[in-house]
Amino acid sequence: NTTSREERGMKFFITGGGGQLALAFQRLLKEENLPFAVYSRQELDITDITRVRKRMQEEKPDVVINCAAWNDVDSAEQNWRGAYMVNAIGPRNLAIAAEELGIPLVTFSSDYVFNGKSVRSWTIADKPDPINVYGQTKLLGEEFVKDHIRRFLIVRVSWVFGPEGREESNFLKKVLRWSREKDELKIVSDQISSPTYAPDLAERVMELLTLRAWGTYHLSCSGRCSRYEWASFALKEIGWKKNIVQAQSNEFRTLAQRPAMSSLDSFPLEEFGIFMPRWEDSTLRFLKAIGQKNGGNNNV
Repeated sequence: NTTSREERGMKFFITGGGGQLALAFQRLLKEENLPFAVYSRQELDITDITRVRKRMQEEKPDVVINCAAWNDVDSAEQNWRGAYMVNAIGPRNLAIAAEELGIPLVTFSSDYVFNGKSVRSWTIADKPDPINVYGQTKLLGEEFVKDHIRRFLIVRVSWVFGPEGREESNFLKKVLRWSREKDELKIVSDQISSPTYAPDLAERVMELLTLRAWGTYHLSCSGRCSRYEWASFALKEIGWKKNIVQAQSNEFRTLAQRPAMSSLDSFPLEEFGIFMPRWEDSTLRFLKAIGQKNGGNNNV
């Protein structure tokens, strides 16, 4: 795969440069010796279509990968305009500009487009029905992309975590910080999903690009867990001996309601030969990557 991409000299245009997903793509592209231009929010405001067009015409990329997102689920309830601009108008602008240049767009959506009222994992055939503003903004972003570009990958992900990015950039990093500060952690056991490891996600997206199999996909680790199970697994692995207790979502006051069961079924990706590791395996590699004890020594 790598050689064919290098022969074509494929150049990537990445938005949302400072985030953990964009950082995972940059690491992968460097490893594969593929050229890319990357823009942080400060360098390129994707909600400004004029600037998006200008920057893309200057760079002349072969693929756009949109990692820019408004990910603060609670603040989206209050600043809904800001969230809609970044999560819906932004992807729309990138889709319009990419279509004008005749190149494909990869953009990321969320398990939060579903209402959470399911006993099984959600498939691409299930009808979205978001229960919070964040989910609504991501769904509108999907619809805009489909309206404005012919070749796209809309990749829905859940509970994204990666070794790079800010300390507060994902749930596990927060759990590890709390474990250093507190003797008892209360973690919700009534929110269930599939974690998505950013480096694995970047690799699978590259496989999809190579296949040129455009469309909407679910791409998260295989298996599913509650936030409590995920935190317990990671803390046990680093040898944390203090107390972790199960809690219910309604014990915490949050502005946005969270879907109870939002794990994603990755059908039909296995049929294409694209597989994601189990969440336990990815969690061990994450712990190893950030220098936490034991991670990666166990064979899952």
